[in-house]
Amino acid sequence: MMKKEIGIGLLGLGTVGGGVAEVLATKAGSLAEQARLPLVLKKVLERDVSKRYPAELGPNLTTTNPEEVLSHPEVDIVIELIGGEHPATEYMKRAIANGKHVVTANKEVIAKHGYELLSLARKYNVDLRYEASVGSGIPLISPFQQDLAANKISAIRAILNGTTNYILTRMAKEGLEFASTLKQAQELGYAEANPANDIEGIDAAYKLVILSNIAFRAKFVPQDVYCEGIANIAARDFLYAREFGYAIKLLAIAKKDGDKVEMRVHPVFIPQDSQLAKVDGVYNAVEVETDLAGKLVFYGEGAGGLRASSAVIADVLAIARNIYRGVNNVPELRLDRRITVKPVSDVKTRYYLRLNAPDRPGVLAQISKVLGDNSISISSVIQKESDPAAQTAIIVIMTYPAEEKGMQKALKQLKQLPVVNEVSNFIRVEES
Repeated sequence: MMKKEIGIGLLGLGTVGGGVAEVLATKAGSLAEQARLPLVLKKVLERDVSKRYPAELGPNLTTTNPEEVLSHPEVDIVIELIGGEHPATEYMKRAIANGKHVVTANKEVIAKHGYELLSLARKYNVDLRYEASVGSGIPLISPFQQDLAANKISAIRAILNGTTNYILTRMAKEGLEFASTLKQAQELGYAEANPANDIEGIDAAYKLVILSNIAFRAKFVPQDVYCEGIANIAARDFLYAREFGYAIKLLAIAKKDGDKVEMRVHPVFIPQDSQLAKVDGVYNAVEVETDLAGKLVFYGEGAGGLRASSAVIADVLAIARNIYRGVNNVPELRLDRRITVKPVSDVKTRYYLRLNAPDRPGVLAQISKVLGDNSISISSVIQKESDPAAQTAIIVIMTYPAEEKGMQKALKQLKQLPVVNEVSNFIRVEES
């Protein structure tokens, strides 16, 4: 029997959910033309009964009972936009088991349970799409899955969190300290009241896992990513970075070396003339190194209801077209089981060190000996502002490439060295 319409169930009516409902209503004609069938919103889950619903939602469309969406006989596609791991994971599983296709923007669920959900979708012969889970409206998942399928991807370097990029941009351009910049970002709505997931790099780690699983045909989880946030970066670090020709960014990095993949999220010094160094404000960018297509950069705004709704609706349209044609595009899950995670201790890179030390002869010689004993060579060293009253000085060091395990051992020894008052900061260098 030929279908006359595609039924849509919506879980969540927040910023993105409201945007999706608005697009479905205001662009109904053009969407029906592209899908070849009308996309009709059948039921919307929103547990906040006091919320003011968009005008396009009639009183009978909303419910506080998830089963009215997940088991609705006329719903073909369930869009999950409530966020968080639970109960979103359970809702998606139930929707799939009920024969519904699922579209989600939930990076946490896809990062933690993506393989399980994709396997379940394949079992029930339905589709699971998640384009909006990384980069919001920037097309990433589909290009990684399809357009780059013939390529071997060797590296991903990405700015994946608009909040941290906004904070670092303000600090760099205005000489502000982290705490005051974070407060301003919260007041402007760019940062959450509890910004931990953003500023500690957790959000970016989820997104890196999702991209890496596709790029390297692996089954990574968030615990595989070494994660470090931006709270320790000071205004003076940006000054010294510029002197050395670098910018500071929070990067998500995945690199393949044989059968091992290093995965890390942390602040880096990155050359000022690189494309990622020029990505400012709330923008995201993903740089991909491939064997056939070369180096590619995907760029755009990484957050916002309309941006995310663009990706969500694109996924809905892809599924709707398949429903109309009577075909299914459930991807086959093929993993390269040889792939393992490279320990961060084995990563080799350059380092920036900022130390506070007594301003007297012989100090640098002792610091250099600690580094040398751990196979770390100094590329350059500068003594910065001194405090005559306290008789202290700031020593800034850039190293040649060294192994992380050697640097971590050296840092412990430097902190115990009598001539070092403080190891004020330590930032890795990422040469693009």
